[in-house]
Amino acid sequence: MTVFQTQTITVFSNKQRGIRDQSLIIEEPLSIRVECQPYVVVMRTPGDEIAHVAGFCLAEGLVDRPEQIVTIGFCAEEGTNVATVTLTPEQKKKAARLLERKGFVSQTSCGICGKELVKDLHQISAPVPSTLCLTVDQVLQCAGLLPDCQPIHQQTRSAHAAVIFDNQATLLASAEDVGRHNALDKAIGKLFMENRINMAAFAVMSSRLSYELVQKGARARIELMIGVSRPTSLAVELARAMNMTLACARENELMVFCGEERIRIV
Repeated sequence: MTVFQTQTITVFSNKQRGIRDQSLIIEEPLSIRVECQPYVVVMRTPGDEIAHVAGFCLAEGLVDRPEQIVTIGFCAEEGTNVATVTLTPEQKKKAARLLERKGFVSQTSCGICGKELVKDLHQISAPVPSTLCLTVDQVLQCAGLLPDCQPIHQQTRSAHAAVIFDNQATLLASAEDVGRHNALDKAIGKLFMENRINMAAFAVMSSRLSYELVQKGARARIELMIGVSRPTSLAVELARAMNMTLACARENELMVFCGEERIRIV
């Protein structure tokens, strides 16, 4: 699977002009169809399509368990950009409202306020439990593993990553993509399709934490989300409503914006 392409570029450095080959991450559309109907088009990096779509369906509230998915159809040939999801008849009935609405997490148009998002999120996901307790050193050590999980970023300097750990700080899954939302969907989707999503305890993201990422984390029952940049105010509002912990890890500093009870010094 090709995830980057090489282009010749001009570089100006130290008042000199040079030419070199540069790797660029590939960005392509993926049309996700549910029950033969168009649901959403996402811009993504090719790879992990089955996991990506499965994680997306979980985040959207279309499914709660992998067995509620009958099939995820995707052709592995280069240039393919359509994935088709078939649900069980029972789950299709349960998801009818979301299918008519054409998206929950994917619906990010103007006019949506924080209260509406909290209300919607409560309809498809209960607040996460409070079982996790980590030391500051454990969190920073896990955040420090992020570069080791970013081979595409090392090649292109333009890929986001999501890394998921269990409650013992053991790495469970990782994924990269041009979009931070896609990276999290892929990482969650891997565990979801392996029936290991119940092991997911916390996630480290290579980006800031937006409200969409909090929504996806809540659906996966992730208690703690760590970003390399500070979260948005709406992300913190949603995280509080979902009983989640949001933090930012930068070098040797850990900033906790909500849910600090899961973090201890020693």
